[in-house]
Amino acid sequence: MKKRIVGCALVLASIAATCFAQAPGGVSQPAGWGALGQAFDFSAARSVSDQYFTMETRMVTHGPDGRAVDTTTLRTRLRCEPGAGAPGDRYTCLRFTFQRGEGPETAIPSLAGWQYVFTHRPGEKDEKGQTLGIDHAPFEKLVDERGVAVPAGIAYLVYNVFIDFHSFQAFTDPTPAGGGIQDLTRIGQKVVHAASHSRPSTDLGSAVANGSYFENGEVTLELKGVSLERGKACAVVGYDSGASSFVMLVKPMPDLEVRTTGSSHYWGDIYKDLDTRWVRRASLTELVVSETLVPGQKPLDAVTERAIQVLNVPRETALAALSAR
Repeated sequence: MKKRIVGCALVLASIAATCFAQAPGGVSQPAGWGALGQAFDFSAARSVSDQYFTMETRMVTHGPDGRAVDTTTLRTRLRCEPGAGAPGDRYTCLRFTFQRGEGPETAIPSLAGWQYVFTHRPGEKDEKGQTLGIDHAPFEKLVDERGVAVPAGIAYLVYNVFIDFHSFQAFTDPTPAGGGIQDLTRIGQKVVHAASHSRPSTDLGSAVANGSYFENGEVTLELKGVSLERGKACAVVGYDSGASSFVMLVKPMPDLEVRTTGSSHYWGDIYKDLDTRWVRRASLTELVVSETLVPGQKPLDAVTERAIQVLNVPRETALAALSAR
């Protein structure tokens, strides 16, 4: 039987109460120090109870003069039924909206109730060549609640939300061949993740052409410590992408190719529930510098900030938010 982590709540309570015990040699240390210094085991499976998540992605693009020229915010709510898509987990998108600048928050009706099965796989693609197995079809010809076609650029961001969401999960689930969270056993330890220098495809249907990719740098995971997240004891796992890069090819017409190249650096923290082993909270900050080449035009340079916040919420909270709309 795989070892389970015990006593974390007591450790946190003792620290919060600042109760100190006398260690050998006359050195004063917090009570529970031995538990904090114990070996952690992150190889155990996640619980099989349903999970509900909210996720917000905010992107701000700056021009060469530093001024913000575009802001896009995307929000979604997801339900996960572990094992319901045997051998994978069944996810349901409960609601998806996007917002441009200070404009209205606009829903995408076709994604409300959309279900898919997510399966952990050794490679980055499924048998159709789709990154993480996320189906491309639902993101073709998206229409918003007003009946207006969603611009291709926004449609791609909508698709990428699901890639980002499952990337958080990939960082906090054991990897089949090492180089994963299972190699973190003590607070302060850092490991190089198996995703380092990987080059997943970023093409999407007719919007983004084959040959588009994102290449990770040396990705690291660090066990920063333990904390309470809304009353639940969690391991705090930091991640850092290192120096990453990308190429995106867009063909608005058969004889016209728009090429964007750039660099990226993203990092953040993930709070992993020590009881259920699910992500309780996750954050990402990313800085992107890019150059877009349109035939016959001057290069377009931009700097983009991206911030993501994922919360694991009670079922009642997720459904109440839906009924309030």
